[in-house]
Amino acid sequence: MTPRESSRRDAAAPRVAVLGSGSWGTTFGKVLADGGADVMMWARRAELAHEIREGKRNSQYLPGINLPRGLSATHHLAEALDGATQVYIAISSQALRQNLKAVRPILAAGDAPIVSLMKGVEKKTGLRMSQVLEQELRCDPDRIAVASGPNLALEIAREQPTAAVISSSSQETAEAVARIARNTYFRTFVNTDVIGTEFGGVLKNLIAVAIGIVDGVGYGENTKASIITRGLVEMTDFAVAQGAQPETLQGLAGLGDLIATCQSPLSRNNTAGRLLGQGYSFTEVVKQMDQTAEGLASVAPVLQLAKEAGVQMPIVEQVKMVLDGTMNPRDIAPHLTTDDDEPTEERTQNGSGGSGSALRRAFQRAFDKFRHGGRGAARDRS
Repeated sequence: MTPRESSRRDAAAPRVAVLGSGSWGTTFGKVLADGGADVMMWARRAELAHEIREGKRNSQYLPGINLPRGLSATHHLAEALDGATQVYIAISSQALRQNLKAVRPILAAGDAPIVSLMKGVEKKTGLRMSQVLEQELRCDPDRIAVASGPNLALEIAREQPTAAVISSSSQETAEAVARIARNTYFRTFVNTDVIGTEFGGVLKNLIAVAIGIVDGVGYGENTKASIITRGLVEMTDFAVAQGAQPETLQGLAGLGDLIATCQSPLSRNNTAGRLLGQGYSFTEVVKQMDQTAEGLASVAPVLQLAKEAGVQMPIVEQVKMVLDGTMNPRDIAPHLTTDDDEPTEERTQNGSGGSGSALRRAFQRAFDKFRHGGRGAARDRS
């Protein structure tokens, strides 16, 4: 056992379950095990569970990564959940509801925190993942937490330092999860703004698709910086209209995740956008992607929610037009879109007063990061 694995095992190791063994689920299982937890993962395929359990590898999703001894796996749901004091869920957002039907009888009677690692909205209902969890598990929302932030799976699996935010309507639940979900390379902060934290994780995917498109077309840093900046305005306006706090979008779940997802080739949404920009159709992109790009499925429901709230989202609108094949990727320029020729106010609709100055500071941090080639870390607090 390595020093990292043994560092938090003075007391009995907490038993946690992770449902979903893709790149993010496996990475988070590693984070938990490296922090001292006894982790049991659930994999749909028996052969993947065997590779994780016996070989301490997940060669399909995390090639070259050795998994810790404190992490095991099974393809039996009941075995994965048996004795779990916390349950983490990393299943495709569009498949979540169906998968929860099998989990409900096991989890309904307990009080273990249930943590969403997913960043999407359900296409049919427009519901956030915590809302789907609450509906299908019929549990107290105070049991539910969400994790978000600049969390590219492969970088974290390689133990490159990063941070995340754990959010729950219950401060106690958020803190209980944060105490388990941290280690020497992964730091967790907490907040109680579940709406802002979840929508930050959803909306940055849509902006990342736009950045991928313009990158695939061959446009440069000015175009990308403009879209990222205006994208943060769209994200803030939308989230606040849904009941979020604007400061959350300036933190790890908003600006932090936006920077990481837009600038990294490891981002699935960025990759999907780049393929669209290179001329591939939506269907061709889906076939080429080995894993789900949640942003593609979230475009339509987000736009419907924006319409209902009276929020303008020109970036997301143009992404949808490219996805639908009604706009040539070379014509995408959402940062140039205005209702008329009159000058448009730069600030977010929710950016007056102290919030506006905070948002300007957030923009400055983003530009500083890009000016230095992506080096350095933003000083976000959540």
